[in-house]
Amino acid sequence: MEKQEIRTFGRRHGKKLSTRQNTLLNTILPTLKPINLSTNTGLILEIGFGSGEHLREISREMPDKIIIGAEPFMNGVASLLSAITDESNSIRSEYENIRIFPDDVRDFLHTTDSKFEQIWILHPDPWPKAKHEKRRLLNTEFLNLLSYHLSKDGEIIIGTDHWEYFDWILNQAHQTNLCVSIPDLDTIHTRYQQKNKAGTSAPKYMILKN
Repeated sequence: MEKQEIRTFGRRHGKKLSTRQNTLLNTILPTLKPINLSTNTGLILEIGFGSGEHLREISREMPDKIIIGAEPFMNGVASLLSAITDESNSIRSEYENIRIFPDDVRDFLHTTDSKFEQIWILHPDPWPKAKHEKRRLLNTEFLNLLSYHLSKDGEIIIGTDHWEYFDWILNQAHQTNLCVSIPDLDTIHTRYQQKNKAGTSAPKYMILKN
């Protein structure tokens, strides 16, 4: 029997979407599927992009790369679609390199051989209660899966303001063959970073490489 993966995210839907957002989900989202990708060049992945602030930023900064965002929360997907389209619901030129996978990123990774130059994971759900720890995404098994999908010299960039979760991820990373560094990065601003539910002074970041 195939192993059933533990769900690592919370709700799929939040507040009611607008008419325009529903239209975008039905018409534009299907055109942005991450299919027919290069296997080893020019690809960047962001896992759990929230409302897409950082995804849009790297899309503008690197127009020659294909930027793939994976996000199971449909309100976040709808927010991103609203931001990257104009009044006629056409993709704005600076965002034509964005692709979207609106579901569990593991389903995407299990069906592609693509390699990524960067894999971004900013403010993943820390599942702080002890009974929920098994739901944390960034365990050893998942980090090994990401390792397989790194291109040569590729890197996984992880950031969280939940310091206990940071230490937990660090421990998981040390159980893999990935090389770990803790850089002094400027704070990457997103809506979730601004909320700072953990109440810490600033996010912490780590970079993992093969």
